[in-house]
Amino acid sequence: MLRKIIKIDEDRCSGCGLCANACHEGAIDIVNGKAKLMREHFCDGFGDCLPACPMNAISFEMREAPGYDEQAVLEAKRKKEAKMSESTGGDAPNALNNWPVQLFLVSPTSPAFHDCDLLIAADCTAYAYGNFHRDFVAGRTTVIACPKQREHDQAGKLTAIFRENEIRSVTLVRMFVPCCGGLEYAVWQALAECGKTIPLRIVTVGADGKVLKEEGT
Repeated sequence: MLRKIIKIDEDRCSGCGLCANACHEGAIDIVNGKAKLMREHFCDGFGDCLPACPMNAISFEMREAPGYDEQAVLEAKRKKEAKMSESTGGDAPNALNNWPVQLFLVSPTSPAFHDCDLLIAADCTAYAYGNFHRDFVAGRTTVIACPKQREHDQAGKLTAIFRENEIRSVTLVRMFVPCCGGLEYAVWQALAECGKTIPLRIVTVGADGKVLKEEGT
């Protein structure tokens, strides 16, 4: 059917995820660092996502698209709520303030990085350290990475984040294993190349979840 539906300009999109949060129907996902209309039949054409986009990357267009399926939207919401109810521990709230969190997916121009305290974490640390959200994620913008992802220029991406934004502080949480030295090296390299002085705190976690060492600059 011919109807009004949103259009996302990927060239303008920063991947901040604000549109996905604003879409009450769940029609938008963040894929490879860009917002995408993944479920056309979930889009009601009201455009709650438009004012949420800081990059003006979303507009309306008239085109052939499946009709809005309210029952499918309600069923998807029901399943999501049931899944969250099963997986959420009552005494362990999620403190995450931004999405996506994978370093190679985030955009350096995302509003999440503006005037923030930044957490850079090796992926394994969240599994080793029991109170990871409470002690590290809360109050910070989070990016995670694995130092063995050598196909991605981690130092270059971090340099861009530091250079494009006012970062108040950086906390690096890494494991005790030698490979995590690669992520620490990338952080040091980015700090040296960004042309700014940003306080750095490094926390090293052991396999038993205990903090083995903490350093600061």
